[in-house]
Amino acid sequence: MKKRQDRGHGLDETDEALSDAGGALARAVAVEVERRLAEPLENGLHLVATPIGNLGDITVRALATLARADVICAEDTRHSRTLLAHYGIAAPLRPYHEHNAEAERPRLLALLEQGRSVALISDAGTPLISDPGFKLVREAIERGFKVHALPGPSAVLAGLAVAGLPTDAFLFLGFLPPRQAARRARIEQLSKVPATLVLFEAPTRLADALEDIGALLPARTVVVARELTKRFEEVRRGTASELADWARTGAAKGEVVVLVSPAVAGEVDDDAIEAELDRLLPAMSLRDAARAIADATGATRSHVYALGLKRKDQAE
Repeated sequence: MKKRQDRGHGLDETDEALSDAGGALARAVAVEVERRLAEPLENGLHLVATPIGNLGDITVRALATLARADVICAEDTRHSRTLLAHYGIAAPLRPYHEHNAEAERPRLLALLEQGRSVALISDAGTPLISDPGFKLVREAIERGFKVHALPGPSAVLAGLAVAGLPTDAFLFLGFLPPRQAARRARIEQLSKVPATLVLFEAPTRLADALEDIGALLPARTVVVARELTKRFEEVRRGTASELADWARTGAAKGEVVVLVSPAVAGEVDDDAIEAELDRLLPAMSLRDAARAIADATGATRSHVYALGLKRKDQAE
């Protein structure tokens, strides 16, 4: 764009265009917020996703819902007050976490019974993902109360998006067990899953977890994403053993998401394939069963088909 100095304001044409666009955007957002605030909030339980780091990631709908809710329940009210204060939201805030859930849940259900609106947020991201909201949602549904989901930020999906690993199938695991024996047993249990594995880990346990993943899944590509959406966001890729060495330096601080590439054909043992053949063959042809198992495990169709012929010969 050709620049022309504006004598009155010192802005060139580019600056003027950007200023006009910014003003139009601000007005449109303000109109949308005002429209939503003018509408009564539907009663029921509202599951509101909140930013995982960058406060600008919250949605207009989430802000309007939090501003109109009769009460907001949060895992850590001290943490959540920062978000609410940033946007000038003064709705009543009360704690709801694993230590008080049994006592607090009946009180919240009583509010819903009265036709009130309750908003549930987690410390960051989407409620119910590794936090205690599941039982509240289940009981609200059982009693016939409406449950509304307000989608938005999620560390699981943000990590998956930047990892560069397959996204057509993924499995979220939460946190691995803290003790090595249980952790290794869990990793071994998941070693044949033909999907990208996504898990959370505490920085203090990250190196140990990566060492165990490296010992059991040495050939897998592993991604560690930390502080997603924040100023010091960092994404590292490599083998689990390589990343364990880095984690030992103490550099992995903040919130951490670990992703592991899916099982490949060589990691799917014949016993598992034969068990699937035994399950599927009574209901479908060998050709169809071989296709289904190959698609699910990453094994070649020819190999699965050969195993199927072998099983048929043995049966005869």
